[in-house]
Amino acid sequence: MPTQEPITPAQSEASTQPLIALVPEPRGLDALAAVDGVTALLYDVRDEPPEGAEAAEVMVIPSRPVDRVLALIDRLPALRLVQTLSAGTDNWTGRLPAHVTLSNARGAHGPAVAEWAAATLLAVARDLPAFAADQAAARWNPHVAETLWDKRVLILGAGDLGAQLRARLEPFGPHITMMARHPRPGVVTMADLPALLPAQDVVALMLPLTPDTHHLADKDFLAAMKDGAILLNAARGPVVDTQALLAETRTGRLRAILDVTDPEPLPPDHPLWHTPGVLITPHVAGDVPQADARAWQVAAAQIAQYARGERPANTVS
Repeated sequence: MPTQEPITPAQSEASTQPLIALVPEPRGLDALAAVDGVTALLYDVRDEPPEGAEAAEVMVIPSRPVDRVLALIDRLPALRLVQTLSAGTDNWTGRLPAHVTLSNARGAHGPAVAEWAAATLLAVARDLPAFAADQAAARWNPHVAETLWDKRVLILGAGDLGAQLRARLEPFGPHITMMARHPRPGVVTMADLPALLPAQDVVALMLPLTPDTHHLADKDFLAAMKDGAILLNAARGPVVDTQALLAETRTGRLRAILDVTDPEPLPPDHPLWHTPGVLITPHVAGDVPQADARAWQVAAAQIAQYARGERPANTVS
């Protein structure tokens, strides 16, 4: 992370020149075409930088390959802003030159991820996986399922993802508690976790992967959850201690809904695949047809702020 404010076009000697922004796909050329004072150049991390890249102050980066992206960043002397197309920045935080600011696509994927979380929670509560298995076996097997009504739901992470999930769950009638690092109206802090965790029917992880959140859901965390509770992970795989989760789900004491895993991709022989009460999707919570367009809209807005001499609102702190 940078140790000082980024040098913006308004502060630089070349501020009268067009701002050069490198983009990794043709969609980026269209997205930045409407941003005043910005000229976009298409690049490919597998090839040499395009002509003019040495003057680029902004670079929009793909999620991978990480090593090649970092190597290219090291070759861009004028670079001041790196913009991601994802909300997660764990691959980049702490790995950029000190003079380069990191901005993410917070706000782009929240609706889709929250929709996935609400859908899977409802599916597990109403036992839809079991009914689907009965259908596949042509077996008529009526039984009573659960409901989200009157359940206690703890959402860890009160940013865009957490707020979007709350909005989608509220119509179903659960008691929702929001938790984050810093207190604010309607949001408790992580200091309250030990007191609140044992009473929750659902614990949803909607926070970034940082050194503080790595293995947040560890053996002690999971042991404190009530019998039959559901752990939902829409954050990053390493937020959960996989071995500790296996120990709790193999016995049937806890259930889990996972869009992310550790390791990822999950190997075919990994026991999580066949653990009862565990629902897994392959990191697709945000994968909807509008995802790319929305990510570029957010990226363009952040770059426009930088081009005006402002600090992007999505700067990662």
